[in-house]
Amino acid sequence: MNLSMPAETDRSLGEPEETLAAPRDRLLDAATRLFCRFGINSVGVDAIVEAAGTAKTTLYSSFGSKDGLVEAVLEREGRAWRTWFLAELDGPGGTAQERLGRIAPALRQWFGREDFFGCPFINAVGEFDKSDDRMRARAIAHKKIVLERLAALCAEAQFPEPVQMAHALGLVIDGAIVAALVTRDVSAADVAGRACQALFSAGV
Repeated sequence: MNLSMPAETDRSLGEPEETLAAPRDRLLDAATRLFCRFGINSVGVDAIVEAAGTAKTTLYSSFGSKDGLVEAVLEREGRAWRTWFLAELDGPGGTAQERLGRIAPALRQWFGREDFFGCPFINAVGEFDKSDDRMRARAIAHKKIVLERLAALCAEAQFPEPVQMAHALGLVIDGAIVAALVTRDVSAADVAGRACQALFSAGV
């Protein structure tokens, strides 16, 4: 979801080895920060290895290519976001509808972060060739996991069409993410909350 000192090798001179993250992790961290803020296509390999303080050969031996690094970043970011978001819904407990009611507060918390740069999957699909299904497939796989959890909560809340309700909530969530990214206004989450409540009342 986020620049380190430049270096030519995998270790800074005079710095204890145990204080440094593994080179692969530093590359992932640096690429995540740069890709999320500046976009995947605008960030080159040289900028990534400089920010990570690693050698270019380390990137290629770890990920094979920049594309391999992009895929690893998306996989890690997707897993981290899902873990956080679903924990925000489920962690405090309560009824299914109470847990669904935490969608907007969770989004507001995320939108208020300094390192909020939108959904990396939506951003990646927007950047790549629209006839290239690689990014779309990764985005769909990510969203499928979230939608399945939302559908389970909707079924538990006894909405008549839980899958349809989950997809409607997914549209609200995606719309709020894009609106918050464009406007830099966290109140997009509040609008999303009202839209969710309208869906709950209608029992879609």
